[in-house]
Amino acid sequence: MLKDSKAFGSFSVNDLEKAKQFYSEVLGFEVTQDNDMGGVLTIHVPGTNNWMAYPKPNHTPATFTVLNFVVKNIDEAVNGLKAKGAKFESYDSEYLKTDDNNISRGNGGPSIAWFTDPAGNILSVLEAKE
Repeated sequence: MLKDSKAFGSFSVNDLEKAKQFYSEVLGFEVTQDNDMGGVLTIHVPGTNNWMAYPKPNHTPATFTVLNFVVKNIDEAVNGLKAKGAKFESYDSEYLKTDDNNISRGNGGPSIAWFTDPAGNILSVLEAKE
């Protein structure tokens, strides 16, 4: 029934202006705003469907990764994002550990690092396996 339909993801934020600045200036995406729809932001991610960020007064950050970005060199991506102000997560548990550069390596999957947007939603960069 839906196999030929287009789909897109969305998530809430508590401050549209901070989200717009983060997704456009820190992450480098084209971001448009639809004021007829309450200011909803459309984040244009090349090669994928667009994502929408909508305002929610009682926003609670997602407790899971809402967007994953595949990169060729994770150290370069993490360092570049940190230089632009992105805040990365650190983990030190039995099942998940990150190194001094906030990257989880060799845990049975790709090298991955998690960071948050201004609303506290979790995003990641992960290194593509060649």
